[in-house]
Amino acid sequence: MKREDILKEAEQLVNGDRAKDYGDAYVNHKRIADMWSVIFEKEVTVRQVILCMIAVKMSRLMHETKKDSWVDICGYSAIAGEIHEK
Repeated sequence: MKREDILKEAEQLVNGDRAKDYGDAYVNHKRIADMWSVIFEKEVTVRQVILCMIAVKMSRLMHETKKDSWVDICGYSAIAGEIHEK
C-alpha cells in the first residue's frame, strides 16, 4: 500500500463518483450537521461531522487495518481542509 496510491484513490473518490452521487461535499456535510443537531438537540457543525466521520474510520482501523478506511480518512481530511479555507 503506497502513500501515493492512497492519496490518488482519495482524490478520485472526493472528486469523482462520490461527488456525483452525493453532490457538493460541504452541502452534504451541512445536511448531516443539521440532522445531527436535531437528534442531539444542540448545534453540530460541519467540522464536527467530519471529525466524527474520521473517528468512525479510526475505530474501524483499531479492529482491522483496511485500505479503504485510510483512503476515507484522507478524503475527509481533504474536504475539511477545503472547507476550512472557505
